[in-house]
Amino acid sequence: MTLLDAPAVSTAPAPLAPAARPLPALAAVYRAQLARAKVARIPLLFVATFQSVGILVMMRGVVDPGDNPSAHAVVAGSAVLVVAFVALNLLAQYFGKLRATGGLDHYATLPVPPASVVLGTAAAYASFTVPGVFATAGLGSWMFDLPLGRLWILLAVIPLTGAALAGLGAALGLLAPRQELATLAGQLGMSAALLLGVLPASRLPEPVQWLRDLLPSSYGVDAFALTFAPDPDWARVLLDLGVCGAVGLASLTLATWAYRRAAR
Repeated sequence: MTLLDAPAVSTAPAPLAPAARPLPALAAVYRAQLARAKVARIPLLFVATFQSVGILVMMRGVVDPGDNPSAHAVVAGSAVLVVAFVALNLLAQYFGKLRATGGLDHYATLPVPPASVVLGTAAAYASFTVPGVFATAGLGSWMFDLPLGRLWILLAVIPLTGAALAGLGAALGLLAPRQELATLAGQLGMSAALLLGVLPASRLPEPVQWLRDLLPSSYGVDAFALTFAPDPDWARVLLDLGVCGAVGLASLTLATWAYRRAAR
């Protein structure tokens, strides 16, 4: 057989492997990020919880304990601040670092949907807030003589508030042109969650109340604070949680778009 008789070799590119399905990809990213963050788990939990407990101690000197709106706001705001520290501040820094160092190229080479990367990373970081939130809420309820029987509402507040703040933090980190600006944006966001979430809304000036309404975590704070009342307005609690969930969906969608834009 001569060279002319040899079969032609196809130069068409080999077909790529099918992309991973969203849920398995999400689970894989979540497990990978969870394992990666285990090294920093104890310091992260300590710092996030310690600052919230410090705020409780400080506010105990100026806010009367018992069934009053100020005590409700202080305890609820301090508990949700643990989520803000991790989901907003640390995620903004993490994604800002990934973008600055080229770490997004690693994920871009994997057959993983962008939404799974954002959601899996956000869920992994938010998971570390659960012990700190319950510890802060329990200690705050004891310090301010508030009932402990409705702390179960945190099982809804943590994921909904965490989703809203994590999406916002990821978007800030991915859209910031420089890593330092991503860190600054995360710090400013956490400061806003502190100042506007811990202080009672009724005592804030009206323009500041408008700014508070734009902060996603404020709806989680209000939902949790309402449950301290002897006869909570559950319709209002569900409304606040619904708004928090809607904002979370919007912010995670924004973060997914920002990821696609940054990974190009």
